[in-house]
Amino acid sequence: MNRTPARNPLALLCTAVALLLLATACSSDPSDDDADGPDTPRPTATPSHSFPTTPKPSGPAAPSPSPSDSTKAKPWQPKPGTAWQWQLNGRVQDGPDVPVYDIDGFENTAADVAKLHSQGRKAICYINAGAWENFRPDKGDFPAAVQGENNGWEGERWLDIRQIDVLRPLMERRFDMCKQKGFDAVEPDLMDGYLNKTGFPLKAADQLAYNRMLSGIAHARGLAVGLKNDLQQIPELVPAFDFAVNEQCAQYDECALLTPFVKADKAVFHVEYELPTKDFCAESDKLGLSSMRKNLKLDVWRQPC
Repeated sequence: MNRTPARNPLALLCTAVALLLLATACSSDPSDDDADGPDTPRPTATPSHSFPTTPKPSGPAAPSPSPSDSTKAKPWQPKPGTAWQWQLNGRVQDGPDVPVYDIDGFENTAADVAKLHSQGRKAICYINAGAWENFRPDKGDFPAAVQGENNGWEGERWLDIRQIDVLRPLMERRFDMCKQKGFDAVEPDLMDGYLNKTGFPLKAADQLAYNRMLSGIAHARGLAVGLKNDLQQIPELVPAFDFAVNEQCAQYDECALLTPFVKADKAVFHVEYELPTKDFCAESDKLGLSSMRKNLKLDVWRQPC
């Protein structure tokens, strides 16, 4: 322990008086109107999702933190009856004057998307989420172990959607591509593998988990996302998706199964390939679907209801 030399009584008295006068002079500073200390703002409680309060360095003002997830704008949600164009054959071409274009995410550029936006349109990014494709630039990223039977289209194989740990980062990169190009939404294709001969023993629960994963990836990036077909699981999946895309529900007498989306004020984008419009448009209008007839090659041609 340190020791200090003893002081005489008179010196101690003088020191005490001097300290008292000094303290009185400091407490009379008009800039301090608090009784408990200097005028320094007290930090407020920080929500768990916010950035922690840290001292800021001197110099130029630091940039404001990005908004938290709770303050992000909700993804776009198209309304029932919204007219649309679906063109997956190459880059988007001049077509009908409708507010929504669903186009291939790989084939189209950020400039293509920007052009659609300049025309007052929304752009949906088509990607294949249920099958491997040998003509995509990321084909080498998919291990052979997740590739199953051919799905009926040349160069495509069903994916083993049970292997979420493998497929999630691959899908995230595809959704990132859609986001970086400026798309407003994503249409993941082949979301009903469990109903098909894939080469894997897929179950309904596997499909629900995978489809919900895709929805979460899209929403985390501020993108809307559509449920492609998978009619049997619509009741469970309506809350997770912002619209639906359907092929041939009229031909197979299944269009009524899509009404949960319409009742939730979410668009159902519907196409038929074989039926003439006179055979399905009346029912489509009654159900509130956005229906049209298209060629199987999904070029510019369309015949809307």
